[in-house]
Amino acid sequence: MNININPPKQMWNELVARPQIDRQSLAPMVGDVLAQVRERGDEALRELTLKFDKVIPENWLVSEWEFDEAEQKLSDTLKDAIRAAKENIAKFHSAQMPKQVEVETAAGVRCWQKAFPINKIGLYVPGGSAPLFSTVLMLAVPAQIAGCEEVVLCTPPNKEGKINPAILFAARLTGVKRVFKVGGSQAIAAMAFGTETIPQVDKIFGPGNQYVTCAKQLVSSMGVAIDMPAGPSEVLVVADEQTPVEFAAADLLSQAEHGPDSQVVLVSLSQQKIEDIWQETQRQLDELPRKEFATKALSNSRFVCFNDMATAMDFVNAYAPEHLILSVSNPEEWAARVRQAGSVFMGYYSCESAGDYASGTNHTLPTNGYARAYSGVNIDSFMKKITFQQLTAEGIRHIGPTIETMAAAEMLDGHKNAVTVRLKAVN
Repeated sequence: MNININPPKQMWNELVARPQIDRQSLAPMVGDVLAQVRERGDEALRELTLKFDKVIPENWLVSEWEFDEAEQKLSDTLKDAIRAAKENIAKFHSAQMPKQVEVETAAGVRCWQKAFPINKIGLYVPGGSAPLFSTVLMLAVPAQIAGCEEVVLCTPPNKEGKINPAILFAARLTGVKRVFKVGGSQAIAAMAFGTETIPQVDKIFGPGNQYVTCAKQLVSSMGVAIDMPAGPSEVLVVADEQTPVEFAAADLLSQAEHGPDSQVVLVSLSQQKIEDIWQETQRQLDELPRKEFATKALSNSRFVCFNDMATAMDFVNAYAPEHLILSVSNPEEWAARVRQAGSVFMGYYSCESAGDYASGTNHTLPTNGYARAYSGVNIDSFMKKITFQQLTAEGIRHIGPTIETMAAAEMLDGHKNAVTVRLKAVN
């Protein structure tokens, strides 16, 4: 373990850097997949799914009996947990519904803004070693609340051509009726361009591996909206003298187990605390089933010690973490200084897992420093806002001269004339 003690600010760029992915070699490979699906549709999907997932599903679309079978396979305990999580997520996101804004900016000039749902939404849910059925809730619940008319979901099949039953249960619970057995960058391509079976959508949501992330970024340059640029998961934990070492260690490992390219960061005002937490992390690591993933992720870890809270929080904001855990006795004081983070977990008992599953906040968050400019998924992510304005004769008389002056200064006589002819009519 290497502890960075009071690193000077000129070193911070190095400390806040994430593990690098070679996107230059990735983009041509992913671009080829996109081109194949765009040109050959379902035929390309069959070839690519066989190549990457070693299976060709009998039907791309999940049938009603497959939904029924999935529900029967799950324990009542898990189904109840999914229902409870869905309720909390719905409560929090329902409260975010935007209200119409209406203002009379000048006499006779009325402006208003109204929110509308995005019509066609595509959700991507990873399968593989960790099928993220919780992501179905995080994406489909706000889409349902926002009123999106068409929601499709793509997720990779297993070797038998089946979908994880918890994913199907969560999809049915949240009103998603069309689930397709296709994963990877080919699934992103199918939703971006449409195939004979899978409809084209207006916006794509969901996490994924580096290939999925690259595909989303490429299609976003082709006119298809995405939720946000994203990368491997990450957490920054702030610990004080009273932080239970087993809590902090568990929080670090909860993110490290996502994959070898995840990153965990520990910040404290006590070097001894950092050393104690590291020792406990090693102990808990030995008991973790996904030890191999977590061990590789810990090689990307950072341990930073500062003398004062103000500098520590400057560093936290410079890092702009996806998940920020303020595992301190006075979290409100620290939280008041947060300016750049995806989601903040305050106090000793607010583990990041709560936000991942059931507290109600969304777990689809900006990574890789994108929290400096992006929000996590919320109800606004599934809506667009249209502005309206209405001018009366009094209104054009009132602001017309202002418009004429500005248009003339920009040498746009057509703009000016559109006002001039109206002013002549009302005068």
